[in-house]
Amino acid sequence: QVQPVESGGGLVQAGGSLTLSCAVSGRTFTDYAMAWFRQAPGLERIFVAGVSRDGESTNYSDSVLGRFTISRDNAKNTVYLRMNNLKPEDTAVYYCASKWGIQSVISRDYFYWGQGTQVTVSS
Repeated sequence: QVQPVESGGGLVQAGGSLTLSCAVSGRTFTDYAMAWFRQAPGLERIFVAGVSRDGESTNYSDSVLGRFTISRDNAKNTVYLRMNNLKPEDTAVYYCASKWGIQSVISRDYFYWGQGTQVTVSS
C-alpha cells in the first residue's frame, strides 16, 4: 500500500509561489509513478503533473507547463510540486496520487489518493 498525504497548500497572491509536498507511506515507493491532480469547485478533477518511478521523466498539463515543477525524493518517500507565477485560475484542491508502474494522465488509473490540500490564489 502506498498512501499519500499532502501538505503545503494555502493562500497566495497572484504571481506568488507555493510548494506542495506529498509524503507517502509504504515500503515500495519506487514501484509507483506519482502525480498531482487538481479540482476546482464544480469542475472535474484534472491532471497537473506526473513523475516516473525513478524521477527521470516528468510531464505536465499545458496550463502549468513552464510554471510548475514536479519532483520526487525516493530516499524520503516524498513528492513535491513547486508552483511559480501562480494565477487565480490555479485555485483548486490539489491531490497527490500514486499508481503502480508507468505514468498516466488519467485519474482512474491511480489507485491511492491523498485527502487533498487547498490552494487559493487571490488576484
